[in-house]
Parts: sequence; C-alpha cells; structure tokens
Amino acid sequence: MAAVEVTVENHIATVLLNRPEAMNSVDPEMRALLHQTWERIRTDEDIWVAIITGAGDKAFSTGSDLKKTMPIQESFARQTFGPPIAGAGAMVSGLETDKPLIAAINGYAMAGGMELALACDIRICSRNAQFALSEVKVGSIPGSGGTQRLPRAVSLSNAMLMLLTGDRIDADEAYRIGLVSKVLPPDELMPAARALAEKIAANAPLSVRAVKRLVRDGLDLPLAQAIDMERYVFGLLYASEDRIEGRKAFAEKRKPNYKGR
Repeated sequence: MAAVEVTVENHIATVLLNRPEAMNSVDPEMRALLHQTWERIRTDEDIWVAIITGAGDKAFSTGSDLKKTMPIQESFARQTFGPPIAGAGAMVSGLETDKPLIAAINGYAMAGGMELALACDIRICSRNAQFALSEVKVGSIPGSGGTQRLPRAVSLSNAMLMLLTGDRIDADEAYRIGLVSKVLPPDELMPAARALAEKIAANAPLSVRAVKRLVRDGLDLPLAQAIDMERYVFGLLYASEDRIEGRKAFAEKRKPNYKGR
C-alpha cells in the first residue's frame, strides 16, 4: 500500500496519510508523495475540494518520522536556491491552493501533523484528538508555518500558550479556543467531513476559490484595501457562466450544473 493514497469522487479528493504503524509520521518517501499530491490537487480540474485524514484511529499525523529523517547534507542555500530535492522541504510545501481543504483529524496531530492541519481551511476532529506544537521542548521551533498560522487560527494568548509551553491539548480544548469547528465520535468523523465537502463541492467552484483567496489575502490587508479587492473580484465573476447558471437554476427551481467557467 502507498504511504499516501488519493481517491477522487464527485469532485472531492480524499487524501489518506497511510503509515498507521508509525502514527502516520512522514518519512522522506512519504514527503515526496505528499508534494506530488499537493501538485495534483492544485492542477487537477476534476478536484474541487480535498479532505486530508490519517489511516487508523490513533493519529492524523505526528509529523516527521525522526527515525528515518536524517539531516540533509546540502547547504541551506542549495536547498533554498538549488534544484528540488526529493523528500526535502516542509510537508506542507506546495499546498498553497485556492481549492478548499478540510482536515479530518482522527487522533494525534503533533508537530508537523498539526501544522498540516493548520494549513487546511476547515478542521474537524474526533473526540480522541490531541494537538501539540512541542518543538520548544526539544530545542527547536515549528518550522512548517506553526508560529504563523496558529495565531491566525486562535487568539494570540492561546497561540502563545501552546507555542511557548509546548503542551498538549485535547479535542474539547481545541474546540473551545477555535482551533477546530466540530468534535465528533470517531465513527462519525469521515461521514461528517464527506458531507461538508459535498456541500462545498455543490457550490460554484470559481466562487468558492475566489472566497478562499479573498479571505486569506484580505487578512494581511487594511480593511479598505481588502474591500476594494473584494469588489474587483465580484466584478470578475459577474458575467461568468456559473453565475448565470446559478440564477437560471434558482428561477427554474432546479439544481445548478456548475462547470467552473
């Protein structure tokens, strides 16, 4: 079985991190597969929404597999400016996309695993989920966006509490601070993620992607400038085929047939 399995059905990709015997930790071979997967999500026009989850019921992912991840011999300059190195780079490298990403967190989401969840747009979890960015405990820092994405996902005080102590939190605490949107029994997690993905995939894909980009980019802009950008994108979509189809379907009381045009 592949360490990363991807299935696509009805415009929904399900990405399974498939090393349950290693708590779905990421070794170099799996990292390379993840980078290929992110490229596929970005470029495959049949994919409108993606769900990311882990195999088994113990872990979403515990980040890098430290037993198999040896230090890269190339200098940091070569890693940054040289040719791509297979299996190198953050596990979330290349995950930047306008397509919605849903993290279905089934168990431990630690270190890079939590950073992968933070790179997703919507996070839901099972009751047995646990979260931590504990790198300060071992003399390091979260290096895949954790110090930047966590304060954008929860309050600054709660983010600092997790980052500076490195302590673990459970599902209920993750829900309380807004890290996840739903906490579910383990057997209901994937059906809930699928239902959510189906709701999103039923909407006009260009509109969905535009909303995601506006929200993400707008967070770093002054409000007036962000609203100007919103008006510009509204104008871009105004005469799109999908917008016209949406209005026809509403008038005719039928389900719209969106095509992403």
